[in-house]
Amino acid sequence: MTTIRVETEAPYDVHVGRGILVEQVRASLGDAQRLLVVHQPAMSRIADHLKSELGIEVLLAEVPDAEAAKRIEVAQFLWQILGQAEFTRTDAVLGLGGGAVTDLAGFVAATWLRGVRVLQAPTSVLGIVDAAVGGKTGINTEQGKNLVGAFHHPAAVVADLELVDSLPRNELLTGFAEIVKAGFIADPRILELLEGSLAAATDPAAPEFQEVVARSIAVKARVVANDFREHGEREFLNYGHTLGHAIEHTERYRWRHGAAVSIGMVFAAELSRLAGRLPESVVDRHRAILESLALPTTYPVGRWQTLLGTMRKDKKTRGSMLRFVVLDDVAKPRILEGPDDSLLFMAYQSLAD
Repeated sequence: MTTIRVETEAPYDVHVGRGILVEQVRASLGDAQRLLVVHQPAMSRIADHLKSELGIEVLLAEVPDAEAAKRIEVAQFLWQILGQAEFTRTDAVLGLGGGAVTDLAGFVAATWLRGVRVLQAPTSVLGIVDAAVGGKTGINTEQGKNLVGAFHHPAAVVADLELVDSLPRNELLTGFAEIVKAGFIADPRILELLEGSLAAATDPAAPEFQEVVARSIAVKARVVANDFREHGEREFLNYGHTLGHAIEHTERYRWRHGAAVSIGMVFAAELSRLAGRLPESVVDRHRAILESLALPTTYPVGRWQTLLGTMRKDKKTRGSMLRFVVLDDVAKPRILEGPDDSLLFMAYQSLAD
């Protein structure tokens, strides 16, 4: 098992290993007497297993898959359960599922009684390396993704890689967009592992898989420790996300997050190149790695004005000024503020099909 410490004002551990779920959740419960397990339908068996093994009162709440879980109606359903069960500040919530479930469970825990203990047990690659780590929680609205949320540290994150074994191949690979992101903004060794041993790096039972996952978590842990509330360096974690979130919104969240972010990273790399910052070879490297993972790198040509309008509502925008994370080179991210609309259009044209 690998343990990564996230050093914030409320430090916590991220445990990565195989067959560790029950042991590490039990160890992280503290003095909680009751636990609400928020889970996706596919995790019902695992949720039942936790209920029988933890030795405390466990309530189960099944929520929809993917972004359908991140709606105010679902949060209200969970608040109702907590209220009817008279949950107090000594009780806890556990998110068991993909990134949408950990976002939702964290938000509900952050807002119930102004904050109760939350544990995260992500079951997707995206959830493990990104959504469950860092204390960001949120739900979506008609106006955009994650516009309503709160910062709320988990008590622990338990990433049991055995829960990833059964993921469909395309879903597993989609989660790798966030791993690729971590490589480009901070840790080139991740890119080297993907380029040198793709089969092993994407096999949940292989040590290379655990290494790229742990390295990606370590990137996020370092950034979060320095900038928990996203006033500076933490914005670099949004590489590829400004356009990516706009694509998700345009597609009414029918697209997987990683697929949208993959296109967003190509866009950000092209924007970096057109701004005179990034060599074309690094842009080509983006496409090569993402396409090797069967991730998309193009998007329909006629969607630009819709995407631009959505990006102007993004939570990273300041006033009317669009802001993008770009690269000067691998592991050298920076913020590009207020790029000219013509530059943005040219970057989009380079990936439009």
